[in-house]
Amino acid sequence: MAKENIVLRFENVSFEYGHKKPILDEVSFSVRSGMKVTLMGQNGAGKSSLFKLITGETQPQHGHISIDSLATVAIARQVIPRDELDFSVKEFFVKHFSGKEWELEMNIREVLEIVNMPMPPLEKKIREFSGGQQARLLLASALIQDPDILLLDEPTNNLDYAGIEHLTQFLVNYEKTVLVISHDAEFLNAFTHGVLYLDVFTHKIEQYAGDYYDVVEEIKRRIEKEQSENVRLERTIREKKDQSNVFANKGGKLRAVAKRMRDLAEELEENKVDIRREDKTLSPFTIECEDIIGRIVRIKTVSLVTSLGPAIKHVDLDLKRNTHLLVSGPNGIGKSTFLEALARGDEERVTIAPGVKVGYYRQDFSTLDFHKTVAETLLPVTSDGSMETVYRTTARFLLPAELVQNKIESLSEGQKGLLMFAYLFLQKPELLILDEPTNHINFRHLPVIAEALDKYKGTMIFVSHVPGFVADIRIDEVLDLESLV
Repeated sequence: MAKENIVLRFENVSFEYGHKKPILDEVSFSVRSGMKVTLMGQNGAGKSSLFKLITGETQPQHGHISIDSLATVAIARQVIPRDELDFSVKEFFVKHFSGKEWELEMNIREVLEIVNMPMPPLEKKIREFSGGQQARLLLASALIQDPDILLLDEPTNNLDYAGIEHLTQFLVNYEKTVLVISHDAEFLNAFTHGVLYLDVFTHKIEQYAGDYYDVVEEIKRRIEKEQSENVRLERTIREKKDQSNVFANKGGKLRAVAKRMRDLAEELEENKVDIRREDKTLSPFTIECEDIIGRIVRIKTVSLVTSLGPAIKHVDLDLKRNTHLLVSGPNGIGKSTFLEALARGDEERVTIAPGVKVGYYRQDFSTLDFHKTVAETLLPVTSDGSMETVYRTTARFLLPAELVQNKIESLSEGQKGLLMFAYLFLQKPELLILDEPTNHINFRHLPVIAEALDKYKGTMIFVSHVPGFVADIRIDEVLDLESLV
């Protein structure tokens, strides 16, 4: 396929998700063969919905989407669907493989090698893999289709440093078309050629050349220019209105002059630019907690996955209030399993002081009941049991008021992450357990979240593979699980 060919084109496409939830409004753009493009936009803007339109999973209400007749499309989604977690490895890949059955195992082996993952037993269940391993399986399930257009939805979530580095190098060398949603700026800047920017308020897409930071800077300059222009117009409008009032009071023929002044002021009002409300950043917040004296947690043992199989290792680590513990190690070693055991108070692994309130941020958000609404989730942890507090808190965490009565299953992954922080903010736990809390979160919010965690006065145990995020948080202890093997 020639590099200059247009492989994907949107022409005046409009799409609503559910009732009165517009995603795209007469959007037009095109992508050439071999391009590597970032899809940017605020959490909840509809980036994943746009991917569904490209794959044909959903259809636009208006407009036309055309894909080169010779081009094939495959997507690596953010998370493995819950109804596929009990699939075996073989069953999982069969869904995505169109070749002959006897070729399947060989092709699985080849794509797993590309994503830097050892070949597992084909009968192993998907839910038995770690979050990072599942991320690799998702990418491999797209690659096994050998697509001309590869769609990647947050592909670095849950990946360790080695996994991100390996994926980055693969995409640098990849010669076909790639569209990628990610909030990892360093990752994106290593291989992308341009940006499609989806505005959550106007529901338009703007196309930019350059990398993530170039676009952020361009948007910043545009906002400053729009604000400056509006200040100038406001000043002129005020002058015309003042003049209109003066002439109107003088009566006679001057009333016609006054009317012209009012008309001119109204015309200038219409010329004011709608300032981009996109790229809102979280306001600083604090996760408060009770002041508990003495040992909060005693970590006794940890269960690891080694090359020789499962192994129990003794740790004997005491953590007091205002102590931050970073748990590190490669994908698949057992970090998430360890944090889950701590959160449920597994007596073989941990002793938690009586009366300690535990806040647990799980990377797949499965501590949330997806069938409950946002309001039903937050109301029980408010201090006053009022909906006013719920609305005030959701607004603080950039969750629009119209989502408060929506079920959690309808939220984007990024919005679920913000909801989790809203929950912890209201819950005020003395022990905070965080498993990959940066997943799906807009990179603009990460410094604010890091600052809140850095200042947290309780006991915190967390896992993160994002170096810049970890660097912004005070770390008092490190438990490197790989060193225990």
